[in-house]
Amino acid sequence: MTEGDGGGDGSNDGASGDDELTYADAGVDIDASEAATAALIGAVGEGEGDYAGLLDIGDRYLALATDGVGTKLLVAEALGDYSTVGIDCIAMNVNDLVAAGVRPVAFVDYLAVDEPDERFAEQVGEGLARGAELADMELVGGETAVMPDVIRGLDLAGTCAGLAAKDAVFDGEARPGDALVGWESSGIHSNGLTLAREAATREHAYTDPCPFEGYETVGEALLEPTRIYTDLLDPMREHGVHGAAHVTGGGWTNLTRLGANRYVVEDAFDPQPVFEFVQSEGGVSDEEMHRTFNMGTGFVAAVDSDDAESLVDETDGRVIGRVEEGDDDEGSVVIRGLDL
Repeated sequence: MTEGDGGGDGSNDGASGDDELTYADAGVDIDASEAATAALIGAVGEGEGDYAGLLDIGDRYLALATDGVGTKLLVAEALGDYSTVGIDCIAMNVNDLVAAGVRPVAFVDYLAVDEPDERFAEQVGEGLARGAELADMELVGGETAVMPDVIRGLDLAGTCAGLAAKDAVFDGEARPGDALVGWESSGIHSNGLTLAREAATREHAYTDPCPFEGYETVGEALLEPTRIYTDLLDPMREHGVHGAAHVTGGGWTNLTRLGANRYVVEDAFDPQPVFEFVQSEGGVSDEEMHRTFNMGTGFVAAVDSDDAESLVDETDGRVIGRVEEGDDDEGSVVIRGLDL
């Protein structure tokens, strides 16, 4: 794959045989993860809502979402720079609420460490504060747990609460004939870092000079904070968006969460150079890249085709494709010559 090409030319930047790295090889099997999640949901019972849990509180929904930063923390540890991971923690939660059509209002964090360290705790706190400011919501508390027998280094996660009128949440179902409007990502965001780290460190250290412009080191490129999309909420509501997808774990297959349709993506944003670097260093196939990463487009909405251009005009998005009738029960995504 090269930036902006069709991606389906079969070259895969040298991906072949034993040299080809997959997310499962790196330690994360998406199919197994989804099966485990399904088992957990089956045991506790499935609630209302997809990207966020929705609780009926009368004339409104209280929405809750929880997520963490993941193995991006290992890059921060290697560089000794935790100043941005708090932004990621906020973003991974609030973006899910936005995908549900819910406005984030409050956040609590959970920091688990093997030993207390004022330096990185302060950096984490600064990132959380900055993320909350970008998301236009309040930090209302949190917990720091010291657990040397459980944690090596640290783990950072959080829970976000949001509120929405019942008629304001998206129904979450794309319709055949809808246009797909997309918005650019800021980079890798906070999913697929296990694969990205494995690929990037085959021949490099995190502290090595970055081989492309914009960053001093390889690790700094991987740490680029996740974009926060709360500014899209009002325009999406005003233009009658049917459903939205936060393109995170599972990459472009997230679009199928909008229903068993065929999602044809013809004009996605070009992947940032970090994706080409990860692919070439890891010999990762085009299909694996699109099943793992956002590849330059971090958020997508399905909207009536008559309303798509006006939505684009009010935001920094663009029409990237369309929704067609599906031919199976699970849905599919076609992007850059790939059928996911």
